[in-house]
Amino acid sequence: MKIYKNFLDKEKFKQTQDTLTSTEFPWYLNGVLYEKTTSYNHQLTHTLYANDKANSAFFDISNLFKEKINWFCLLRIKANLLQRTDKIIEHGMHTDYQDKTHKIKTGIFYVNTNNGYTKFKNNKIIKSEENKYIEFDCSEPHTGTTCTDSDYRIVINFNYIK
Repeated sequence: MKIYKNFLDKEKFKQTQDTLTSTEFPWYLNGVLYEKTTSYNHQLTHTLYANDKANSAFFDISNLFKEKINWFCLLRIKANLLQRTDKIIEHGMHTDYQDKTHKIKTGIFYVNTNNGYTKFKNNKIIKSEENKYIEFDCSEPHTGTTCTDSDYRIVINFNYIK
């Protein structure tokens, strides 16, 4: 696993954060697709890229990341927004892809700082700190959480082959 703090320069980070928190950015209601752990089994998402094509008018935001991530083949980019809850809720371990023939990477970019986190099967916890990026093998089971100290937790999830 690789962890990068201050992943984007300040201008690119601010542009990303402002875009995703704008009242003009469309969010769509979806279930958290892993095991149903609680009644808080929903999130807002926005798929920027999937099925070999741009899926959003906001796809250009990926250009802010391409040079830093340096992907060879992009598979998916999806932004996730989880609203604040009274207690932190983990939504269940999952993997993003079940592909053993390609070396698919998962990347998570943290848009805002809060007390939510990403937890891995080995119990390693990565705190949600704005402008942090983590990269790991897509076969590593992990889970995201809600937060209790901010109105929302926003991450951008990348899946790609390097």
